[in-house]
Amino acid sequence: MQVTETLNEGLKRGYSIVITADELDAKVNEKLVEAQPEVEMKGFRKGKVPMALLKKQFGPRVLGEAMQESVDGAMNEHFEKSGDRPAMQPDVKMTNEDWKEGDDVTVEMSYEALPEIPEVDLSKIKLEKLVAKADDASVDEAIASLAETATNFEDRKKGSKAKDGDQVTIDFLGKVDGEAFDGGAAEDYPLVLGSNSFIPGFEDQLVGVKADEEKNVEVTFPEDYQAENLKGKAAVFECKIKAVKEPKAAEVNDELAKQFGAEDLEALKAQVSERLEAEYAGAARAVMKRGLLDELDKTVEFELPPSLLTAEADQIAHQLWHEENPEVEGHDHDKIEATDEHKSLAARRVKLGLLLAELGQKAEVEVTDAEMTQAIMNQARQYPGQERQFFEFIQQNQQMQQQLRAPLFEDKVVDHVFENASVTEKEISKDDLQKAVEALEDE
Repeated sequence: MQVTETLNEGLKRGYSIVITADELDAKVNEKLVEAQPEVEMKGFRKGKVPMALLKKQFGPRVLGEAMQESVDGAMNEHFEKSGDRPAMQPDVKMTNEDWKEGDDVTVEMSYEALPEIPEVDLSKIKLEKLVAKADDASVDEAIASLAETATNFEDRKKGSKAKDGDQVTIDFLGKVDGEAFDGGAAEDYPLVLGSNSFIPGFEDQLVGVKADEEKNVEVTFPEDYQAENLKGKAAVFECKIKAVKEPKAAEVNDELAKQFGAEDLEALKAQVSERLEAEYAGAARAVMKRGLLDELDKTVEFELPPSLLTAEADQIAHQLWHEENPEVEGHDHDKIEATDEHKSLAARRVKLGLLLAELGQKAEVEVTDAEMTQAIMNQARQYPGQERQFFEFIQQNQQMQQQLRAPLFEDKVVDHVFENASVTEKEISKDDLQKAVEALEDE
């Protein structure tokens, strides 16, 4: 086998690989000898079929396997010797199209090599870690929000009219063309006006009703209603109003705390404070991570593979176009041309992706099976009732596994850098932390 370099410009590489006819023939003979003990053929005992007959019978098929294995072996040997890592799948093609058995095989291989990435002294990276404490006002505000979710309803004064947000207790009977229909009746049904839990227009017509009043509510079922026999039909609901209740926020006391699983109000405040500070820590980490990525992007330079840049820019352009045109669900549209802005963002992403991968490899960062399982479980919760099918889908889909693994790996590498960088803490208010997070979203 002979390997000759034909291109070496920047990260672009090209090679001509010649596999001689003798090498191929030896490979074919090797495979036939390996298979001979198991071959059975009429007129011969198992394992006693002559090599010449084997070659005549199976040679052409084995030759194809030998060619593929030889090319794959030549490529692997080249990458081991050269140390090159292709940025994308190498382009490999056979050039002597008029090849016939007995000829040498000539293959052209081209690819873009991943660049040499410079060493980064992590200890020289200076980062600022924002620290926000959960003050009493923030805890009280959060508990007040919890109290709102624990809202109770109390009877309004007799004769009061129902307002938006009130709860009315009703008996109702729905009819279409004067005939009652299945599922259109209930008794003592508690309906919160403005909850939009009934057919559009239903709740609006109950605003202003009083207890012990009767009212006919006239509505039209939507065209996309789930019951086929009711789609687009006009209906009348005969309603009897049995009670009108106004919302009353739960009092902030030990009883409220017990509703949320705490022993008393002080224990609930401690839990809320811990939860808030965990949220603040997550937000602060996002800000510090952006600071790290900005610093690495600014200080580390190396050549980037054009193929990766093009692929990333095209993907960004395509994704952003769909975000701007949400009504287009398919991908059978014209190609979206990447702009300079898309290309600039792609350069940053490719650079940081390669750099973090290199840092992670050198630090021997790995995503464990347990971490992957947890990530899959988190995703599976988005498909209630189909968790098992989702697990099986992920197990059979390498690309999806990589999509789940990549952010886990990146976060572990970022944590590794944080541990080795020079980090100073700065205590700030919750509001200032919020502004810092909003600044990330605006960039």
